[in-house]
Amino acid sequence: MTKKQAEKRIIDLRKQTEYYASKYYDDDAPEISDFEYDMLMLELRNLEAQYPEFINKDSLTQKVGGHVKEGFEKVEHEVPLQSLLDIFNFEDLYAFDERTRKVAEESNIDLKYVVETKIDGLSVSLEYKNGEFVRGATRGNGLVGEDITDNLKTIPHIPQKLTENVDIIVRGEVFISKEGFEKLNEEREILEEPLFANARNAAAGSLRQLDSSETAKRPLDIYIFNVQKSDTIDFKSHYESLLYLEKLGFNVNPVKILCNNVKEAIKAINKIGDDRESLSFGIDGAVIKVDDLHLREILGTTYKTPKWAIAYKYPPEKKETKLKDIICQVGRTGVITPMAILEPVKVAGSTISKTTLHNEDFIKEKDLMIGDTVVIQKAGDVIPEVVEVVKEKRDGTQIPFSMPNKCPVCGADAIREEGEAAIRCIGIECQAKLFRSIWHFASREAMNIRGLGYSIIEELLNRGLIKNIADLYSLKLEDVKTLKKDGTKFAQNLIDAINESKQNDLYRLINALGIRHVGVKGAKSLAKEFKTMDNLMEATYAELMEVNDTGEITAQAIYEFFEQEQTKDLIQKLKDANVNMEAQVGENEDNRFEGMTFVLTGALEEYTRDEAGEIIENFGGKVSSSVSKKTTYVVAGEDAGSKLDKANQLGVQVIDEQKFKEMIS
Repeated sequence: MTKKQAEKRIIDLRKQTEYYASKYYDDDAPEISDFEYDMLMLELRNLEAQYPEFINKDSLTQKVGGHVKEGFEKVEHEVPLQSLLDIFNFEDLYAFDERTRKVAEESNIDLKYVVETKIDGLSVSLEYKNGEFVRGATRGNGLVGEDITDNLKTIPHIPQKLTENVDIIVRGEVFISKEGFEKLNEEREILEEPLFANARNAAAGSLRQLDSSETAKRPLDIYIFNVQKSDTIDFKSHYESLLYLEKLGFNVNPVKILCNNVKEAIKAINKIGDDRESLSFGIDGAVIKVDDLHLREILGTTYKTPKWAIAYKYPPEKKETKLKDIICQVGRTGVITPMAILEPVKVAGSTISKTTLHNEDFIKEKDLMIGDTVVIQKAGDVIPEVVEVVKEKRDGTQIPFSMPNKCPVCGADAIREEGEAAIRCIGIECQAKLFRSIWHFASREAMNIRGLGYSIIEELLNRGLIKNIADLYSLKLEDVKTLKKDGTKFAQNLIDAINESKQNDLYRLINALGIRHVGVKGAKSLAKEFKTMDNLMEATYAELMEVNDTGEITAQAIYEFFEQEQTKDLIQKLKDANVNMEAQVGENEDNRFEGMTFVLTGALEEYTRDEAGEIIENFGGKVSSSVSKKTTYVVAGEDAGSKLDKANQLGVQVIDEQKFKEMIS
């Protein structure tokens, strides 16, 4: 490579790493794997070492990735929260040891290391005054972070008061456990929200919520791994400080191995690698730290990284195995996912016998056939993936695979819409998606069955008390009260709410059916146009196309939904249960709020936000969750917060509840 080529490649690598770092740190939405990013950074670091004249302060080799998110107060770290230099082989670790040991011998200090798991989460600092938690911040760019004190207070393992009245700043890693991450994504799938790519970004996104009540809903945890500053205690060694932090009440990283030399450190790294599958939390490597704190001071730091610590990244492992079969699984939202059934093979410490093939496009892109020899890769705690087919090992016995056009669980039509990669079952009674169907049916904007929440639906299904949506209307008081201790009052309230839902307007029932692309607004348009469920079920594609806000894709989805035998069966069961099938059309077609956008904030005395929102929509208005220059009115109740401030900044008209009542009277 010529000098000019090297300069061009360095500029290109800086652009790439800056972009991917921004997606990772700032947007919590990574676009490439950690390993791919690490390899780009390694190439950049090596080129800059070879051509130091091209190094500048804007390179990510010279600074920490991440910026302060708008909406948070800035915090200047008293002690910088630096990142670590990554290595990928033991030769580099021996080189690190040689440099460190030379300084230790010159300083007459006994060199020991502490090896810890490199937890895959978001780094934070916690500040305590006189034993009281006073402030917490993200790492940010290492020098300046975000004040997220209120969010950190929602994490149970962060002590608000220490066992001793000390002044101390500590550093830790906020994370979501493997089990917590799976459950979080499962809930997001039910809500049809985008799934988190990995636990690290789920933790980061949760911790950087502007509303701490949202953070409190996420299963966040923390491990403390370093004393940043202590005004009251003079520690001699890092290991000693970790033991003291445990005494203070901190949740300290449970994997901390004291090593007498580099060979013991390598054994510790290998042990962590062997054990990482059994850890309850995700890791992206192991950290090797000098134990003696005075030696750390002598070794010092660069602008970006300490010279007394280094991070070993476990290389991805690849193995060949046989693709024995491809089966299809149906998720809770009806998405049909192809799964590879593999000849069991051990990769990166775990035995892999199956893995996702994502969708039809992935299979075509990889040119996968049943019976192929394939290469499986697993890096750290990442889900194993099929990397490629070993085509030279094909012998003519391989069988092409096609995605089904019927659901493998219930036999209903499986549809792939234009522009989407996923194939979905549209059967309303499909057992695979039954939980999600019931959850949506009972939700506030649908049938609004109060008390029928996530855990209650799970219990009803687990006990066999309901087997389809219509079974809700056959529940008995005696059955429901067994779901809770002393549950008679709860059971009566739930039965009453179920019975009340029978009288709902037709649009609520249409929305409750969960037809693809049909929300509250679309359901209201359909109810207004067709007046009865029977009319809607008999509507032709052409008639559906005539409805306001109904395009080709939506009309096709509605038509196909009502063509299904499962849909017809459920509607008949709901009719038998005396659920209303007609629109409650009033004489007055009042669109006084047409073209207006309202934002509701704070607590109203006479209305819930849902009730106020429904009134606005009935008058032709729109309700938004955020304030912008396009907002017509902000309706401010008690304890109105940041939305009121934003309205005042933008000059948006703010009205109180009394004025709102006058407008709707």
